[in-house]
Amino acid sequence: MDRFVVSRAHSEAYRPDRRHAFWLSSVLLCCSLTAPAQTITQRGDTGAPFSTRATHLLGFANARNNSTGTLSVQDDSLQFQQSGKPGAKVKVALVRDVFLGAESKQVGGLPMTLGKTAAPFGGGRVVSLFAHKKYDTLSLEYVDADGGIHGAIFQLAKGQGELVKNELIAQGVTISSRQDQSTKESAAEARHENK
Repeated sequence: MDRFVVSRAHSEAYRPDRRHAFWLSSVLLCCSLTAPAQTITQRGDTGAPFSTRATHLLGFANARNNSTGTLSVQDDSLQFQQSGKPGAKVKVALVRDVFLGAESKQVGGLPMTLGKTAAPFGGGRVVSLFAHKKYDTLSLEYVDADGGIHGAIFQLAKGQGELVKNELIAQGVTISSRQDQSTKESAAEARHENK
């Protein structure tokens, strides 16, 4: 006769202790923090003007360098508007090329630097992982009314640069293949370095 024998220790129900509950809650917290970063933003209404917060680093006439304002694509023009000041405009038809870049900068200033220095056992490196903010850079090459070539550089929140570029392409800006070629070259260099 075959009998199924279960020891008394295994017959009790599973009871999680505090360590397992803490581990599970920390995993759920991490997952909930990363979930919004994975959403894709798409514009539903293409007739409405597109605008986003940006920092004008340099290049637009009548706009101060390192000034914050609104970058918008409306009425066949790209406009940078600072609060309370007249906006700087460039016709979309005059934009020759658009380049995107991704950068990061350290935030927190002196208190963050002192905190990294004071962290024991190399903990400053861990603090450095969380002390950087990522952003996009959008560079434009455009022609003025006299035929002169100019450039402008904007700093946008992470992911917004791609949206502005797509909006400009939808308005008729053609992107040169130089950007695609440099991407292919850098991928080939990376494969060569890994060998």
